[in-house]
Amino acid sequence: MPKKISSLIFRYKITAVAAITILAIGGYYGYQYFFAPEKAVRYVTATAEKGVLIISVSGSGQVSASNQVDVKSKVSGDAVFVGAKNGQEVKAGILLAQLDARDAQKSVRDAEANLQSAKLSLEKLKQPADAYSILQAENSLISARDNLAKLKLSQETDYQKALEAKKKAEDNIVKAYEDSFNTIANAFLNLPNIITALNDVLYGKTIGQSETAIGRDQNNISALANTVSPDYYASKLAALQTSAENDYKSARAKYDASFENYKNASRYSEKPVIESLLAETLETTKAIAQNAKSESNYLDAWADYRSTNNLTIFSTVKGYQANLATYTGQTNTHLSNLLSVQRSLEDNREALVNTERDLKEMDQNNPLNLAAAEASVKEKSASLEKLKSGPDALDIQSSELSVKQRENALLDAKEKLADYYIRAPFDGMVAEINIKTGDPVSANAVSATLITRSRIAEISLNEVDVAKVKTSQKATLTFDAVPDLSIAGQVAEIAAIGSIAQGVVTYNVKISFDTQDERVKPGMSVSAAIITDVKQDVVIVPNSAVKTSGNPRTERAEQSSYDGNSRYVEILVGDAPQSQSVEVGLSNDTSTEITGGLKEGESVVTQTISATAAQTSSSQSSSGIRIPGLTPGGGTFRR
Repeated sequence: MPKKISSLIFRYKITAVAAITILAIGGYYGYQYFFAPEKAVRYVTATAEKGVLIISVSGSGQVSASNQVDVKSKVSGDAVFVGAKNGQEVKAGILLAQLDARDAQKSVRDAEANLQSAKLSLEKLKQPADAYSILQAENSLISARDNLAKLKLSQETDYQKALEAKKKAEDNIVKAYEDSFNTIANAFLNLPNIITALNDVLYGKTIGQSETAIGRDQNNISALANTVSPDYYASKLAALQTSAENDYKSARAKYDASFENYKNASRYSEKPVIESLLAETLETTKAIAQNAKSESNYLDAWADYRSTNNLTIFSTVKGYQANLATYTGQTNTHLSNLLSVQRSLEDNREALVNTERDLKEMDQNNPLNLAAAEASVKEKSASLEKLKSGPDALDIQSSELSVKQRENALLDAKEKLADYYIRAPFDGMVAEINIKTGDPVSANAVSATLITRSRIAEISLNEVDVAKVKTSQKATLTFDAVPDLSIAGQVAEIAAIGSIAQGVVTYNVKISFDTQDERVKPGMSVSAAIITDVKQDVVIVPNSAVKTSGNPRTERAEQSSYDGNSRYVEILVGDAPQSQSVEVGLSNDTSTEITGGLKEGESVVTQTISATAAQTSSSQSSSGIRIPGLTPGGGTFRR
């Protein structure tokens, strides 16, 4: 029996010890609750200290691999070399492929030659002028001065010649008007006799009176009409007769008008009068000449009929034919003379216009040409002086600028040539080669796809936090899958447009890793703390020490001196807290910056514990087996 009891006690000793312990602790706290005296209010304090205040925002997301980049050709050309294969590990800068770069190489050679030429020009400019160059400049100046002297002389001579030509043209015009009137007068000495004779040929009665076979009272055209057959007259002679009569009427009308004007004019008449009379006389002479021709045609046709029919040709008709031939010759002579003086008048007027135009051009151009020649002399003189005095600073600067431009052109040509060599932009692996040797490659075509092993974190932030974040800000990254790993990074990209889910706006933020760890895989969960601000050497207190003016302690309201809208802290004066206004700056999840109203080293109340609260807290914490007299938070108790 004793062994059985001992066995039971041993089997349940652990349970028994626990029960005894619980009874002891319960008895102690029961005694404290019912019989112990009431304790005073206690305060937990903290010291205001200088330190570093770090402000950050946090977010979570997943790890991503920024691992695919399409390597594109910047130029077009045929692939002459492909040196990479799918799956090949490559280093940054290694040659993946090369395009036909002959044109680009030629551009580089040309740019190098141009640069060398510009450098030589600069060196030549910096050197002093040689004797040959100075001699050339002196000869150029002498030539310019000679040209100026020759120009002055030639301008004066040409201008004088033009004035003389103008005077000659004016004199010739005066003479032409005199010749015109003389020629008109000569014509009218003869034209009255001719026009009278032409009238006599048609309408005189000489033929009828001289020939007994014809009636004496008939005029000449009627008498001649009666001496041919009616058929011949009707078929030919009648038309010639009509033409002769019409031409006579026209010539007579013009003659009467022009002769009347001639009688009213003189060689002293105005030039327009003489010029008009010349034109009228010319037309009158033409009309008389035409009438003489038409009458001659009429008599020739009549004589032809008589001769063909073996009939006698009247001697009077033969006399008329001879006279008409003479009249035709005379009128032609008058026409030639009249046309000659008319042409002379026009030529001299044109010559006058030309000389006046030449003089006007000389008046306009001579000063300009003279000024240009004088400017050339000044330019040559200045060039000689400049050559003797050595290179100008501005010229050297301009030449140096030209060298710089050629250097830039060479650099551009080399950069263009480099575009024909397709290289890996980073260390990685070739995922795919899209071209082979001989293929034509167009600009912006994907030549290869590279994969990089670098990782980034993609997290989501709400609209309040993302407003505080900027690119290049530092961040600390932790991973659920690798608890002991913490990696530094920095913000690389912030989404410009947020996404909305259930009324909440979030923005995607990408954080690049400063270091890579093989344990971190794409898709892993990641937490990021992004540092948005850091304040160095500032006074900080726990957040629980800072209170707002909305809830002051009523039992000590008369001791407060703070503004109704300000922040305050409580400091212990003896055993009683007293409110003190403070100015605050930035704050994070645990601490607040104090910018005024509190000094480093001063203690502030962070927590107030009443007796009832302590008892309640103790009874509620009994399951955790708390030791009386200690409070979580590490503060200092004050009774």
